[in-house]
Amino acid sequence: MTGGLDVRRLTLDPDRALPAEPGTRALARQIYAASAALPLVCMHGHVDASLLADDAPFTDPASMLITPDHYVTRLVHSAGVPLEALGIGPEEEREHDPRQIWRTFCAHWYLFRGTPSRFWLSHELVDVFGVTVAPSAETADLLFDEISERLAQPEFRPRALFERFGIELLATTDSPIATLDDHRRLAAEPGWAGRVIPTFRPDPLLNLDHANWAAEVAELARLTDIDTGDYEGFLAALGQRRRDFAAAGALATDHGHRTADTTPMPAADAARTYAARLAGEEISEAEATAFAAHMLFEMARMSVEDGLVLQLHPGVLRDHHRGVRRRYGSDRGFDIPVPVDYARGLRPLLDAFGRDPAFRMIVFTVDETTYSRELAPLAGVYPALKLGAPWWFLDSPEGMLRYRQAVTETAGFYNTTGFVDDTRAFASIPARHDLARRIDASYLARLVAEGHLGLDEAIETAMDLAYAIPRAAYAPRPARRAAAPAASRRTA
Repeated sequence: MTGGLDVRRLTLDPDRALPAEPGTRALARQIYAASAALPLVCMHGHVDASLLADDAPFTDPASMLITPDHYVTRLVHSAGVPLEALGIGPEEEREHDPRQIWRTFCAHWYLFRGTPSRFWLSHELVDVFGVTVAPSAETADLLFDEISERLAQPEFRPRALFERFGIELLATTDSPIATLDDHRRLAAEPGWAGRVIPTFRPDPLLNLDHANWAAEVAELARLTDIDTGDYEGFLAALGQRRRDFAAAGALATDHGHRTADTTPMPAADAARTYAARLAGEEISEAEATAFAAHMLFEMARMSVEDGLVLQLHPGVLRDHHRGVRRRYGSDRGFDIPVPVDYARGLRPLLDAFGRDPAFRMIVFTVDETTYSRELAPLAGVYPALKLGAPWWFLDSPEGMLRYRQAVTETAGFYNTTGFVDDTRAFASIPARHDLARRIDASYLARLVAEGHLGLDEAIETAMDLAYAIPRAAYAPRPARRAAAPAASRRTA
């Protein structure tokens, strides 16, 4: 009983996500212990740099833990709860009271049983905030007040949590027309050693069917002072923005294309397609897809020149419900996986750059069928290609374990890239890394128990997966800098 309430306790099992078999669990404990406290290398996140640049206190539990996390909001919405009740939607219609949003979440805590979100949220509540009772309709107010009290303390401000979480490096994901002012503020901040770097995400400029394409091209011209009135100028401006990002510390680009196609177009055809779209002509879906594939090839070429690692996240039908997209915007949990052909799609790019020491590409998927059939064989032979961590729906205990089982025999551990937390929910970062380290320890323990590895090798591998491998995967490449394509400067 707590304050007259009949509540369930919320605790963290020290052996959570480790094998059930006692002998293998004992091995996993030793392996996990070696990697558990290593610094976090967070190379693909969606936390806004302004969060750390401003270092303002979090205002309430709902805006910190619920509203920004579409893993949470999508599952509650699946039970018929309007997104407005979770603080999402038009200003005049959405719920603004954070206590009421928190009550709605707590009343639906049961929905998260068996999900990775339950693991992450439990970790956050217990380990970060010291909570000891489980969320429910009856305990919602108690928890809201307890967490709010914590958030008012200096040690719960963003930078203090950054240091407490053990984050060594945090990469954000940024628009190609971002000013990067927040990153510059952080880099110039005296007395704070946290390292936060941008990542160049040019999707809105490379996809001709993007709703704001023309406006973003105009802003690209303004930011770079390069005339984007033709395709040649467009490429030059993209190259300049990449250099701007690299100067701000960026190590990578990121691309969320619908397919993995990388077929280049003849330059004249690309120029004609670009000019037609810029003139306001109707562009077919096939033309837009072909141009995006061509531009992905161009991004690889530029990576050879400037050393930025190219990340590819294809195979997701974004904003599956058009009405949700119109009313609530993107990133509301309505992104649905679709099949991807990597073997044929990546062939043009890998033909050109796959054995080039100046090039590094990291490929992610939500299509599990491709792991053992295509991606592991590709990464197991092309020096430039590495496999990204299980992502989105596969960022789960069983998904991570299936990933190791599917790719290790063909690609090994060292052609993968360690863990990528891919989150907007800042407080979930350590929970996600912890789960990944536990699953890797579990897989390695089985290899030890079955005689495939010595315990010393397993411990070394676990430490490499948690820390050394992601650092190496994103290390700057030996770029071959080329002169930027000739382009006219904008005229007044």
